Amino acid sequence: MQYNLFKPDRHWTEIELWKDVTEEQWNDWIWQLTHTIKTLDDLKKVINLTPDEEEGVRIATRTIPLNITPYYASLMNPDNPHCPIRMQSVPISSEMNKTRYDLEDPLHEDEDSPVPGLTHRYPDRVLFLVTNQCSMYCRYCTRRRFSGQIGMGVPKKQLDAAIQYIRETPAVRDVLISGGDGLLINDSILEYILKNLRAIPHVEIIRIGTRAPVVFPQRITENLCAILKQYHPVWLNTHFNTSIEITEESKKACEMLVNSGVPVGNQAVILSGINDSVPIMRKLMHDLVKIRVRPYYIYQCDLSEGIGHFRAPISKGLEIMEGLRGHTSGYAVPTFVVDAPGGGGKIPLQPNYILSQSANKVILRNFEGVITSYPEPKDYQAGRADVYFKEMYPDVYENYNSTGILAVMDDTKLTINPEGLARLDKRESYREDPLHDSLKSKREKRDVLKEKKYLAQKSKEFTSTSKGE
Repeated sequence: MQYNLFKPDRHWTEIELWKDVTEEQWNDWIWQLTHTIKTLDDLKKVINLTPDEEEGVRIATRTIPLNITPYYASLMNPDNPHCPIRMQSVPISSEMNKTRYDLEDPLHEDEDSPVPGLTHRYPDRVLFLVTNQCSMYCRYCTRRRFSGQIGMGVPKKQLDAAIQYIRETPAVRDVLISGGDGLLINDSILEYILKNLRAIPHVEIIRIGTRAPVVFPQRITENLCAILKQYHPVWLNTHFNTSIEITEESKKACEMLVNSGVPVGNQAVILSGINDSVPIMRKLMHDLVKIRVRPYYIYQCDLSEGIGHFRAPISKGLEIMEGLRGHTSGYAVPTFVVDAPGGGGKIPLQPNYILSQSANKVILRNFEGVITSYPEPKDYQAGRADVYFKEMYPDVYENYNSTGILAVMDDTKLTINPEGLARLDKRESYREDPLHDSLKSKREKRDVLKEKKYLAQKSKEFTSTSKGE
């Protein structure tokens, strides 16, 4: 099989900044981490900057820091500012532009935080932020309020408080370790976290969110893999945005993880001028599958402050999904999601394949435009499977708690009302007004009269029957 892995035109030893670096140093993740590009002078030794990029670097202290690993920087085209690696890594002046829709915390992660560094939004899973540091700072970062800030390391006390919350919350069965980058902590701290989480009986799945395989694959070591193997099931999601990021080094990192029993998924973000294209995304999905990385999500770019120039319209995401579903293997098709502003969570979007629906039939179309129908079953009886299953797994039903649309479907709720509904505010004002009156206030008297009339009728019937006897 041909991998067609990306290989830059120049070797890292040909770049002035690293011409004296040894192979051993280059392949050491600690060296990569401690020699990231943080200054304008160092960056100039790697690429030929445009005036806008120079200005972007100067103002980066007001947004998120300039920070690029030597490995990832070595993939940049030195002369073309449209290089996707370069656009993701090097700040430009547009980062200072903020629209009326830009938010400091667009996903309201801090609002749904029971303890510092932990977000509990979905019923059965939590986001555990174990560090505020990344090996490099993506210029479209959604957590720019948090990532890379000086003097904001995560203390052990905070980690322990988050673990204690998880321990005391039986509903939590899935923990996502992230940051920053979930693998920016050293092996001993990571193992401390994994060991404590795995000791909690109700924690079933541990996930790690990291861009390490993409931006510094040297982090994926034999020792790291040995640690992860001890605490399975451990899953990992990484973040390739284009095939240009899939190199021999990143392929090896992903293979080491998979060979250690860690399922690896990918979360890409649609970025204007970088990957907002059906051919680019389709190639990325194919190249990911070849290195045993499962395409998991394609994200719409969030409404974080200063990243408006990266956003493509949602219609572009739907176009990309149209170009994937049916045009390639099902396991190479991710879910396109919008992480709802305000903390609404991930909303999956796809082209409309249901054209119409009646009580007896659903009209569908496929990726080619073929229109077909599916007849609904006539004698379907819901709930039959549950009778037996309840006997086998009673706890599943005892702990079942539906929310949202599902709660309406299973009659837990009759309606769901949006926040700020003026009609409901008006109702509340009526309730608070002691002089307010309506027909509702006459119901009690009505019911008394109805009952009185009913009893009189019964008495009359009884009298008539008695006389007849």
